[in-house]
Amino acid sequence: MKLNRIIETCLYSRNLERSERFYSETLGLNLIRKEENRHLFYRCGNTMLLIFNPIHTNQEQTYVNGNKIPLHGTTGAAHIAFSVERNQFKSWKSHLKEKGIEIESSVKWPGGLKSIYFRDPAGNSLEIIESGMWNIEE
Repeated sequence: MKLNRIIETCLYSRNLERSERFYSETLGLNLIRKEENRHLFYRCGNTMLLIFNPIHTNQEQTYVNGNKIPLHGTTGAAHIAFSVERNQFKSWKSHLKEKGIEIESSVKWPGGLKSIYFRDPAGNSLEIIESGMWNIEE
């Protein structure tokens, strides 16, 4: 038996309105589902990015079809990385700067791939990296 892939990952934000503007307008992700002050669900390629308000998901029990969803939430900055085609990397770096997003760090990895790190409005650490990292690109 083996796990095949991660199909969703989650970040937390106490201000979903600001997060929605950032992920929809700045990063251009497609918002699939939203529940006011509880969650945002975005499609990113063939995976999902979930953004939950931990005040809700860590304290208010949720049921789906009578089944309990475990409470969850976190404090502090989480991290996720987005892959982009190598020929789009410079454009993304320029796009973020034009939107007033501070690039915290630029890294050239062994093997030559480049990535940049920046923050979302909730303080989560985001990375954009040229495709090919971990040799798992589809």
